[in-house]
Amino acid sequence: MYDHILFPTDGSEPADSALDYALQIAAEHEATVHVLNVVDTSQVSRSGMQGDVSAALEQEGTEIVNETAQRARERGISVVSEVIHGDPYEAIVEYSTQSAVELIVMPTHGRRGLQRFLLGSVTERVINTADIPVIAVNPGTQPHTYPCQDLLVPTDGSRGSELALSEGVALANATDATLHILHVVETGSLGPDARSLVKDEELTTRADEIIADAIETAAAATVDTVESEIEFGIPSKEIRSYIDTHEIDFAILGTHGTTDFSRYMMGGVSSKIVRTSPVPVMWVREPDPSGG
Repeated sequence: MYDHILFPTDGSEPADSALDYALQIAAEHEATVHVLNVVDTSQVSRSGMQGDVSAALEQEGTEIVNETAQRARERGISVVSEVIHGDPYEAIVEYSTQSAVELIVMPTHGRRGLQRFLLGSVTERVINTADIPVIAVNPGTQPHTYPCQDLLVPTDGSRGSELALSEGVALANATDATLHILHVVETGSLGPDARSLVKDEELTTRADEIIADAIETAAAATVDTVESEIEFGIPSKEIRSYIDTHEIDFAILGTHGTTDFSRYMMGGVSSKIVRTSPVPVMWVREPDPSGG
């Protein structure tokens, strides 16, 4: 399913914790791992000592990719390693395009602060601009195992969630995982009376249609085991609750083709989920019609 996987690394503990998951994916799919370190040119410019700093950072990057590549080779995984210069997120996306990789695996945050999560980070920017799926791994959670057993795709009927479902169907078939399809009718901002009315009216009808369409898609692809559910409430909370209750170990969410991180499917649900997700989250981006 994946022949080439990109693993950008800055040598930090978060990156190190995500590496094992990336190597598990590579081993399962017999993929080549591309280990990449980016020398941040903006950091070099700010230093005022461009030559010395650039050389030092490149040397550091070489040591990081060599060590990471060695860990991959010890597990029998084919490796390509490279150190390049540029803006980190732009360089990562450009490399993914030029090297024809099919998947990027990254931690939700890097060495610039363990408390600085996805929002505003390199990972966020990669998710917002890469044309291929990106898996974000939260280093603050327990170790994860791939292939997954229970795979969740929340859907709201948008194009982004349709793309996520397509990826989820393919992954479920490739790994024999149970595919969980969830739609959340957002009623968190409504009062209890309005909430009860909503359940009997158009939103419930629409929810049934969304779930039915998703199940039909999975059935057409002959996914072995599919579970579906409709919940009412605040989407981010219901998705997280479903992950915990059903022991989900992987989730796939669709994003809109925009560089505005506040605009994700279901009104920003994805950005809330990824910061605290106890499981790895794959992001599948809806391409920007303008080509951005």
